[in-house]
Amino acid sequence: MAPALHRQPVISTIGARAFLLEAPGHFDLAPQRRIWALAQALRQWDDLSEIVPGMTNLLAIFKATPADPDAVTVRLRDAWGRAESIDIKGKTVEIGVIYGGEHAIDLAALCDRSGLTDSEVVRIHHEGTYTVFALGSAPGFGYLHGLDPRIHMPRKTVPSLKMTKGCVTIGGMQTGVATLTGPNGWNSIGFADLQMFDPAAAVPAIMAPGDTVRFLPERIEL
Repeated sequence: MAPALHRQPVISTIGARAFLLEAPGHFDLAPQRRIWALAQALRQWDDLSEIVPGMTNLLAIFKATPADPDAVTVRLRDAWGRAESIDIKGKTVEIGVIYGGEHAIDLAALCDRSGLTDSEVVRIHHEGTYTVFALGSAPGFGYLHGLDPRIHMPRKTVPSLKMTKGCVTIGGMQTGVATLTGPNGWNSIGFADLQMFDPAAAVPAIMAPGDTVRFLPERIEL
């Protein structure tokens, strides 16, 4: 087990019935695998109404307000200590991308920060293999792990007010595809003409935790 995972998680309350457990260590696959294992274990708890695994964290929502919140914290820490890492074997999702062009509004800034050319940024991005850690923020939006550190880019201090649905974006050490048009603080480097979420479909989101994602360059406009 990675040394960081020997440390205790941080557990805090969200309202009266919800407890947020944050895994120790960095945003990486090892703590996420343990979060997945913890979620599996907590599904056996009859007093929980909902379990929401996030990015190296987990939200546990109880059916009723616990009489002793400290006892819940101890119980969660004990469950974390006993959780064994699991690897979810998901499907492979291939996403065709138009790199550059009108939607790549932040590609130049990323090049300036990284010292790379636009061609190098595009190549590094599409050569990566990414793992879906969690869905959230917007319906069907997948938080993807595996972005090459050379193209990490902080989120904007002033968000774009109307980023188009389908923009392929980078936010910090993550990448993803915008599923809604609207304000967005991530950095757009291209566009994917793909319906990421369809509420009428049997499985509304095309991504799920544990899936592998590959970006395929359909066209490069630099």
